[in-house]
Amino acid sequence: MTEIKIKSSCSSEKSDNAFGFGRVLGLLIQVILLPALIGCLSGLSGMVLAITLHFVQHLAYGYSLDAVISSESFLQGVTAASASRRFSILVLCGVVAGVGWYGLARFGRPLTSVGAAVGSNLTRMPFVETIVHGLLQMITVALGSPLGREVAPREWGALMAQKLVDVLHVPPDGARTLVACGAGAGLGAVYDVPIASTIFVMEVLLRHFQLKAFVSAAVSCTVAAWLARTELGNDLQYSVPEYIVDGELILWAALIGVPFGAAGFAFGQWISKCSAKADNGASRIWKSLLSFSMVGLVATVLPQLLGNGKGPAQLAFANHLPLSLAAIIIAAKLLCLTLVLRSGAKGGLLTPGFSLGALSAVVVGGLVQPWFPIASTGSLAILGAAAFLSSSMAMPITAIFLAIEFMDAPMTFLLPIAIAVSGATIAHAILTRLFGADCRPSSRAANAEVRQSE
Repeated sequence: MTEIKIKSSCSSEKSDNAFGFGRVLGLLIQVILLPALIGCLSGLSGMVLAITLHFVQHLAYGYSLDAVISSESFLQGVTAASASRRFSILVLCGVVAGVGWYGLARFGRPLTSVGAAVGSNLTRMPFVETIVHGLLQMITVALGSPLGREVAPREWGALMAQKLVDVLHVPPDGARTLVACGAGAGLGAVYDVPIASTIFVMEVLLRHFQLKAFVSAAVSCTVAAWLARTELGNDLQYSVPEYIVDGELILWAALIGVPFGAAGFAFGQWISKCSAKADNGASRIWKSLLSFSMVGLVATVLPQLLGNGKGPAQLAFANHLPLSLAAIIIAAKLLCLTLVLRSGAKGGLLTPGFSLGALSAVVVGGLVQPWFPIASTGSLAILGAAAFLSSSMAMPITAIFLAIEFMDAPMTFLLPIAIAVSGATIAHAILTRLFGADCRPSSRAANAEVRQSE
C-alpha cells in the first residue's frame, strides 16, 4: 500500500508540473508570441499604407520623385507646386473621394470600425471593404484632404489581428485584447510612437488596465514601430528647438488648460455633428467634388492648408509662424474640415486636432505678448496641442505621451504638458456633464470609433 501511495504521489507531482508548464507556455503564447506576431502584421500594414501615402504625395505634387521616403516635407512640396496644380489635384481628390466612398457604400458590405471590432460583440470587419476604405483614406490625405491618416492603419492592424485570432480560434476575451493590440500597433507603426500607442490601447480601446493586456499591447506596438522604422526611418514627427522649462511655462500650462480643453470639446462636438450629417447617397459624388474643389481654391493662396496639418504645426513648434497666418489657417482648416466631412469624406482627427491646438496657442501667445511676455510661443504651442487633442478625442494620458514622443521632448516637459492636459480634462468633464454629451471617442466622429453602416 505504501508503494502504491508513493507512486501515486509521484504521478500527481508529474501531473502538476506538466500542468504548471502548460499554463506558463500558454501564457507566453497569449501574452508575448501572439502579440509579437500581430505587431509584425500591423507593422507591415502600416508600412504599406505610409509608403502609399508618400508615393501619391510625391507623384501628385511633383517633388522628391527619386525617393519615396525623403527629407523634403509635404509642406515644402505643395508650396513649391503651382497654384493651378494644387487646385487640379484637389479636384481629382474630390472625384476619388466621392466615387470611391459612394461605390464602397453602394456595392460593399457595411464597414465596421475598430471600436465595434473590439467591443463586446467582436463585430467582424469585412476584409475587402476595410482594405479599400483604408486605401481611400490614405490616397485622399496624400492628395491634400484636411483629415488625418491614423484611422486607416488602426483599421488594417485590427483587421489583420481579427483574421489571425479567427484562424487560431482564440477565446473572446483574448481575441478582444489582441484585436485592440493590432489597432494600437498600426498607430504605433505609422507615427513611431510605441509608448503612446500602448497607452491608446488601454485608455481608448480596452478602457481598463490589466497587466497581461498591457504587456501584450506593449509588445505589439513596440514590434510594429520597430519594423516600420526599418523602411520609414526614425525621424521625429516634429523637430523642436531645445526649449527651457521654467516657472513661467508651468504657469502658462495652468492657465491655458481649461480654455483649450473647452475649445477641444467644442471642436469634437462640431466634428461629430458634421460626420453625422454626411451624405451617403449618390449625391455625395458631386458634393465631394464641390467641397474638395473649394478646398483647392483656398489652397491656391494658402498651401499650408493642405494635408492633415502637420506642416503648420511644425512651423508653430519651431516658433516660425506669425499670429496672423496662424489665425487664417485655423479659420480655413475648420471650414475645410466641415466641408469635406459633410460631403462624406473619411479620415482621422488626431493630427488635425493636434495642429489646431498648436496654432491656437500661437494666436493666444501673440495676443498676450504685449502685456505678458512669453519666452517662446513655440513652447506654448506644445502645451496647447496636447491640451486641445486630449479634450477633442477624450484621451488625456495618450495625448501626453503622444506630445512627448512626437518631438522627443525632454522629460522636463512632462510636468507642464501634464498640467495643461489636466486642466483640459477638467473642462471636458464639466462640459460633458453640462451638455450631456458622450465623452468617449466613439461619439466624436462616425469614421473613428463607431460602426459605419453606409
